[in-house]
Amino acid sequence: MTLPPASREPVPWRRRTIRVGDWEVTPLSDGHLRLDGGSMWGVVPASMWRAWTPPAADNTILLALRPFLAVRGKDVVVIEVGVGRRWASKWRDVYGIVPTDTLEGTLGACGLAPGDVTHVVASHCHWDHIGAQVVERGGRLEPLFPNAAHFAPAIEIDVAISPGEVRAASYRAEDVEPIRARGMLTAYRGVFDPLPGLRCHVLGGHSDGVSVITLDEDAPGETAIFWSDVVPTAHHIQPPYIMAYDLDVARSFEVRSSWLARAAEKGFLGLFYHDVDHAIGRLERVQGHKTRYAFTAV
Repeated sequence: MTLPPASREPVPWRRRTIRVGDWEVTPLSDGHLRLDGGSMWGVVPASMWRAWTPPAADNTILLALRPFLAVRGKDVVVIEVGVGRRWASKWRDVYGIVPTDTLEGTLGACGLAPGDVTHVVASHCHWDHIGAQVVERGGRLEPLFPNAAHFAPAIEIDVAISPGEVRAASYRAEDVEPIRARGMLTAYRGVFDPLPGLRCHVLGGHSDGVSVITLDEDAPGETAIFWSDVVPTAHHIQPPYIMAYDLDVARSFEVRSSWLARAAEKGFLGLFYHDVDHAIGRLERVQGHKTRYAFTAV
């Protein structure tokens, strides 16, 4: 499938649920933002990426903020949470944050309140992926999900608390500290299962500890993979299409090559966080090519 150009304007959220083994998986929304197109595409020539993800006059491209809800019996899991609303007008303008939807609103449309969520799993701690897990109430920062166990890569938590100059633009300690201070945050390393059938794989590359998250990886039926920023959109499915935001390009190429091949071989359902048009889709190897992939929306 040849993908059409990405949408230039926010796509309205509509509820849709698929089944992955015993899980019911629903893409949610926390709105949209705009980031520099050149940074999102790295060394990919502008003549190519501008056709796939058409930029605005300021060279920014529209990106989704798409948490995923996974429900299995009493387990109510939110994978990634979105950017949240704790932004001064200056920074909303800088990052083009468009509050078309909210995590709470789309969760509510699924018949759930924040207090119903049992687990919150983060792939890494960049502000556009975890900002919504903390809200301001009465001048205090508090967890949005008061009854949930929270999980994030150990190195990402450490960097969020003390990012240093190189990483400071990507992290905010206030997105992590209120949850950690309450003893609600578990740090994970390597390969870690927050629940049976829910697995985090720490990879690195894009950030120090960015992870992909799989559902029912060991089950005989369908497996889903949340790509996070390892593969931010369906337009980024070729191994060399690495963002300029990535800290370690060589590591990114290594992990992307390995996991794209694995997903194509095993027929994983891909869950895409930043793709405006495609929340879910499958990869397959292009005939005659060892490392080139085609995408089919599901």
